[in-house]
Amino acid sequence: MEHHHIADNRQQRKLARTGEEDGFEPLTSLDINSPTDFDELAQSMKNTSFGGRTLGEAVDVLYEMFTDPEVFVVGTFSGAMTPAKMGLLICEMIDRGMINAVVSTGALMTHGMVEGFGMNHFKYKFGQMNDRDLYQKGYDRIYDTLELEKNLDDLEELLDKVLKRVEPGAVINSRILNEKVGEYLNEILKPDQRAILKSAFLRKVPVYIPAFSDSEYGLDVALYNRKMSLEGKKPLVFSSLSDLEDITDLYLKQKKLGIFTIGGGVPRNWAQQIPPYLDLIRWRIRDKSNPDSYKSDPEDPYKKRFRYGVRICPEPVHWGGLSGCTYSEGVTWGKFVPSAEGGKFAEVLSDATIAWPIILKAVIQRMDKDKKNE
Repeated sequence: MEHHHIADNRQQRKLARTGEEDGFEPLTSLDINSPTDFDELAQSMKNTSFGGRTLGEAVDVLYEMFTDPEVFVVGTFSGAMTPAKMGLLICEMIDRGMINAVVSTGALMTHGMVEGFGMNHFKYKFGQMNDRDLYQKGYDRIYDTLELEKNLDDLEELLDKVLKRVEPGAVINSRILNEKVGEYLNEILKPDQRAILKSAFLRKVPVYIPAFSDSEYGLDVALYNRKMSLEGKKPLVFSSLSDLEDITDLYLKQKKLGIFTIGGGVPRNWAQQIPPYLDLIRWRIRDKSNPDSYKSDPEDPYKKRFRYGVRICPEPVHWGGLSGCTYSEGVTWGKFVPSAEGGKFAEVLSDATIAWPIILKAVIQRMDKDKKNE
């Protein structure tokens, strides 16, 4: 009786399905001898499983996002990517026109300026020197990397030269300040010397630091203001809300939005919150007297959501933080276009220092092939 039951059950379940007839794509074994570059490797990896598949799919989404002429791409960066020597990847993305605005932590830009001004970071081997001795000798440790306290002292002097160009008492924000630092870098560096803020200045890419005071960069501006006050001069006025309005105006002008994220944290959330902010402007200010107008105009510029997104971050979603939040969860907040409506997203749960260079190189090679075939 039991065997008859199993046979009947197999018939009911239609176990002779082929997979393709139900829309499933077959996997392909990765033949490492076949790919000749990173692009071809990524193409092969998207037909495998687990993290390899997400990496290959991320290349596809990024390629489409970067080659869509109607998309305004925001790059958000957190984590110690510049002391980890990933700074030139950001330069490359800016120089190639892949990203149109940058949102970053202040720390990432601080260490990026150290790098940009020609100072060095150093390898640290565990057990080489204990943390107490590192502190006393002027070394700041970032896991396996060392920042010299002298670097940060020298950086303050360089920033003072930039800040002295600003009228005392002037209202500034992070975008204005980053632009002025980029201009100064462009003046003092050789043409072949690269720096994130120099690239951003030359390409007219705005750079925002929403949590500006949470960094050495912010502390240096605070120190400058204290010195101005001691000299009887007006300190600079820093307006973080003007950064918010500045990027909001940028979003309003765009047909489509895309986002590329390394890590998460404040940069990711700040960049992603603009569509809900536009929603609130519509609901609570512009259309409050006429709620039905919300649905009346599909081309309403205030109806902005991200159509593309790629993030590289190892944080799991079950911790509940924004860094690990899925794009699908972001759909519920009005930040992203659902996949069912054309949204295209990829999420690579990996250390960015491993996945980012591979993904970016693959996309660059694919785009370069396009140029050769034109």
